[in-house]
Amino acid sequence: MSFFCLLWVPFFLLLRRSFTGTGGGSVFALLFGSITAVIQFLLGDLITPGGFGFSRWLYGFIDIVSLPVLFPIIIYTILLVFRRSSGNADFEGFTMFWIIPVGALRALSWSAQSDPLLLVAVPLLWTAIAAGIAFLIHMMMESYSAIIKIGYFLCILLLPVSGAFAYWAFFSQQTLLGFLFFAITQVPLVLSFVISK
Repeated sequence: MSFFCLLWVPFFLLLRRSFTGTGGGSVFALLFGSITAVIQFLLGDLITPGGFGFSRWLYGFIDIVSLPVLFPIIIYTILLVFRRSSGNADFEGFTMFWIIPVGALRALSWSAQSDPLLLVAVPLLWTAIAAGIAFLIHMMMESYSAIIKIGYFLCILLLPVSGAFAYWAFFSQQTLLGFLFFAITQVPLVLSFVISK
C-alpha cells in the first residue's frame, strides 16, 4: 500500500497522457511541491483531530485530503493572474506535479500505520480533486452562460468538501456513506476522461 501512495500520482499522469495526450507539468511545481511537503512534514499537522466529529472532518480537509490539492491550485491561479494569461492554463499538470513529493513523504510517514484509507483512498481522492477541479475550470471558461458558469463554480467549491466527507465517513466506519462521497468526488474525473476522448 505504501508503494501505491508513492507511485499512484506519477502513474495517473502517465495514464492521463496516454488517454488524452495531455498531462504536462513543470519543474517549478515539482520543486515547490517538494519544499512545501518537507515543511509540512517537519511542522506536523495543522489540526489536532478529536474523535469522529467536526474536528476530524476539518483535519481531513486541511491536513489529509483537500488542502494539499487546493494549495497548488491557488498558487497556480495567482501565477496566471500575474502573467495575465489563461489560454494555456494547465491546472491539472501543475497540481499533479506538485503533489508527487507530497505523496512520497506521506507514503513514508503513513507506512507504519498500514491504513488503506490513508495509503490508497487518499491518493485516489487527491487525483480526483485535482483533475476534477481542472476539468470544471476548463468547462467553466468555455461556457458562455453565466448561470452555467455559476454551476461549475459551485461544483468546484463542493468537490474538495466531498473528498473530505469521504475521508471522514470512511474513518468513522460509515462505509456506505464513504463510498457515496468517494463516488461523488470521482464524477468530474470520469467525465473528463469521457469528454476528452
